[in-house]
Formats: sequence, structure tokens, C-alpha cells
Amino acid sequence: MQTIPPELARSALDAAPDAMIIIDAAGRVRYANKQVTALFGYPHDDIVGKNVEELMPERYRARHLGHRESYVRNVRLRPMGQGLDLFGLRRDGSEFPVEISLSPIQDGARILTAAAIRDVTDRKRVEAELIVARQSAERASDVADRANQAKSRFLATASHDLRQPLQTLALLNGALRRTDTDPASAEALEQQEQAISAMSRLLNALLDISKLESGAVKPQAADFSVSSLFEELSRDFAGVAAKKKLRLQVEAGQHWAHSDPSLVEQVLRNLMSNAVKYTRAGCVWLRCQHENTAVRLEVGDTGIGIAADQLPLIYDEFYQVGIQASGTREGYGLGLSIVQRLVRLLDLKLEVHSVVGKGSVFSLVLPAARSRPQLLSNMPEKQAANSVQTARSRVLLVEDDMAVRDATRLLLKIEGYQVVAVASLAEALQRAREAEGIDLLVTDYHLTGGETGIQVIAAIRDTLKIPVKSVLITGDTSSAIKDLPCDPYFRVASKPIKAEELLTLLRGLLAA
Repeated sequence: MQTIPPELARSALDAAPDAMIIIDAAGRVRYANKQVTALFGYPHDDIVGKNVEELMPERYRARHLGHRESYVRNVRLRPMGQGLDLFGLRRDGSEFPVEISLSPIQDGARILTAAAIRDVTDRKRVEAELIVARQSAERASDVADRANQAKSRFLATASHDLRQPLQTLALLNGALRRTDTDPASAEALEQQEQAISAMSRLLNALLDISKLESGAVKPQAADFSVSSLFEELSRDFAGVAAKKKLRLQVEAGQHWAHSDPSLVEQVLRNLMSNAVKYTRAGCVWLRCQHENTAVRLEVGDTGIGIAADQLPLIYDEFYQVGIQASGTREGYGLGLSIVQRLVRLLDLKLEVHSVVGKGSVFSLVLPAARSRPQLLSNMPEKQAANSVQTARSRVLLVEDDMAVRDATRLLLKIEGYQVVAVASLAEALQRAREAEGIDLLVTDYHLTGGETGIQVIAAIRDTLKIPVKSVLITGDTSSAIKDLPCDPYFRVASKPIKAEELLTLLRGLLAA
């Protein structure tokens, strides 16, 4: 196995969303990526060799020297200054709030320290606005609506901005994993992927809870086919069940229910995830039964079960069955808390029956469909054939975030695609007119200046007079996304999407 080429490693570090520096034991900067120059205002050559204390306000320098010496004696991966407000110092003398994470690097006999530095000015500003909004709401009830609007704006911003760095990391990880690496590098990349996945799950869960508490989620009830929903869940959980050597049994029948299908799917996903997690052997099942004017959806397992005295606690945040407070945790204990909020929002009934050592059954009771809709044949997804020649496929990438754009372009080029990357609708139209042809259009949903990926897709298709195969990548979970029209040459991917998932989606769309 070959090691990662230095040029690729530097390219990956320069494409990282955060400023990154490497410091020796004496506190001297030995490496700085492009984002350091943009963040602190120094030319690259002026930063390398500089003492790291010069990048912080003078009031922190003496204290930091002691902290740095203590870190050298006990190096470990950790955030810097937990519970403290940290600030960076630009070349022009201005200060800005930062978050810093430290990681040790072994370089032969010496220990270096990698520091990832993030400017959190916007987040601090939004947090301050939230505090002001909350205080105003407490003083007078007539400003409650303004506070809710501020919270909704914060959630919309958080949903997009917090996913952007994770999206960059996920794509860079996928790019590096697709190059030749030695076993040690491959193991490190595998651990990194697991950490990114864990962060993604926690972020999604926290945002889900925040949206439900803020009232940002509004149910949109409709008649829907249970079998279609079950088919999607079966595809998504088949792999993880097989990995644990569990049987996955799905029995849908031809039943139709009336509720919000997207929110019902979210309930079942959380229940299925828990069932797989807490089942060591045997099977997990998904079943539908018709009961007079209702439809009962069951998620069952042959797992560890839940004691009767623990049943009232399972919907509490961060509570996990059979996990001691100091024990190793798999997940965060938020899934059932989200389930309970969704069930209340949908005004549904959720029942649970469990026996310790034998398993659990969660039953969600929904109203039956008000009228039996005419069955529509689902357009089957064509499987991506290995024969798809990605090297001849031309991709137009539209992404206004430079870090995400560079990481996506790097991944696609490594996979063999011909990539043209732009940041706006105007640039996309110009390149589309100049290009010999476009096989795939990949675009972010929210772009600078209020532009959207939907506008990009429509404009490109109108300009080229063909239904260009398109992928919309978004962290938005609002009804605007759920209500997008059905299109056989259009796919939606939620951020953060893993590199392999994105590549599989592109291959499938090419083969469509």
C-alpha cells in the first residue's frame, strides 16, 4: 500500500473548513493552511515561524504559556479552554471569538500539536440575539412572536451552517479513503469516519428536538401507502441488520394510512434504529395490521427488552436502557424523545410492550386512509451498474461555500468525473453555455444572495433545453423540500451526506 502523497495531504488540509496550524513544543508555528491567512490577515510566510501566542490578545499570553507547557506534558485530543471565551488577534489588531480543538501529532521522537481554529463571530451574534429575544419575551407577552421568529431563524441558520463543516469533513474523508494509503492511515480514516457519523447523528437529533420545541414543524396530513414507506425503510436498514447478522422481516400488505408520511417515517426510523441497536441476535420486524378504522404499524425485536420500572423513563432525553451513567454509550438516548414529541404533534397513539431478555414491540396507531387512492406504479430506481463510465461524465457543481465546493470537487475528480465547479447561478449559466455538454448537475439548495438550487436546475434545463439529471444537496428539512415535485431525473440528498452515499446516488442517476 502506498502512503498519501504530500500534495494530496496539503490539498486536503487547505480544503478544510477551519484554519489549521501545527505547532512545535516551543510554541512555534510550523505549518498553516490557507484559512489561517484569511482568518488572521497575515501572509502565509509571516505566520510560519511565528510564536503562537502572537495570534492571541496580550491578556491571554502569559496564561496560555502555562497551559501550553501543561499540554506538552499530557498531550491528548481535546477542546481548548472549555468553559472560557477565547479570542484571536488579527494582524490589524482587531479581536474575534474562536473555538479551538487540539490534536497531538507524533513526528518521530518529537510531539507536535495540530490546532483547528474556528471563527464563531456569527454564532455568538446569533446567540446574543436569541438571549435578547428571550428576555424580551419574558418582559412582555406581546413580543413572544418575535422571539419565536428569532428562534426559527437561528434553527434555519444552524441547520445549514452546522452541517457545512460536517459535509466538508465527510467528503474529504471519502476522498482520502479512495486513494492508496498504508494500513495505519486507513485505520485513522475509518475512525475519523465513525466520529463524523456520530457528530452527524447528534446534530440531527438536537436540531430535530429544537425544531419540534420551537413549533417550526407543521404536520401535513395526507393519505399514503404503507408498503411504499416500508420498502424504503427495508432498503435503508437491510445493510445494518445484516452487519449484525440479524433477520429483517417486513410485512406491509396493501394498507393505506392518513397522517404526515414524512413525520411517520421519522418515527419509524428512530424505532427501527433502536431495535437494531438493542438486539444482539434473532430478528427485527416491521409489520402493518388493519384494525377497523385504524392502521397499526409495529416495530418489534428479540433484543434485551425493557424492565417495567424503566418504561416511564425511556422517553427522557439522554436516557438509555441498561447504560450506566459512567458506561460506554452507543448513541445519545434522543431517539425516543424525538418519537414522543412527533407522536404528540401528530396526535397519534404509541404503545409499547416489552419483556426483559425477550424483546420489545412498539405500536403506532394511525387513522386509516379516508379514501383508497388509485395505486400508482412506483418508478423503480435503477441500480448503478459497475459499467457506468464516470470518467466520461461531465459534472457541473454549484456550491457557494468554498470548503464544501473544494472537497466535493476533489472527491469527484478522484472518482474520475470531469468537474466544473462554480459558486452562483450566473456562473453556472455561463459555464453551461460554454461547455460541450453536462451529464450531471449537483447543486446546493441555499446559495448566496437568496438564490436556490431549484432556480439553478430550472435555469440550466431551460438554457440547454434538456432535462439535465440533477442532484439537490441540502440541510433544509422544511416543507419546501418535502413538497418538491416528483422528477425521474431529480434527486434530493440531505447534508451531511457521506462520500460513498453521494457517489452511489450519482451512479444511480447516471444509469436512470
